[in-house]
Amino acid sequence: MSSKIMLKPKGKNTKKAEAADEDDGAVAAVGKFVKEWGTWSAKKAKVITHYGFIPLVIIIGMNSEPKPSLSQLLSPV
Repeated sequence: MSSKIMLKPKGKNTKKAEAADEDDGAVAAVGKFVKEWGTWSAKKAKVITHYGFIPLVIIIGMNSEPKPSLSQLLSPV
């Protein structure tokens, strides 16, 4: 004899269980939206950081005292 797992309860509380399932669906949709938005924003932040770090360092370096020229700022010495 094999046993089956019932996902929906049988009996008097069936309507309450269905209402709870509908509420869980709304929460799952919001959770999915937040997860997708988080993934999207993390990808965008990675690209911005990747392409923006060196120009940021150059801009900060050129605005510091004493003011170096661009060739002095980029040279390894």
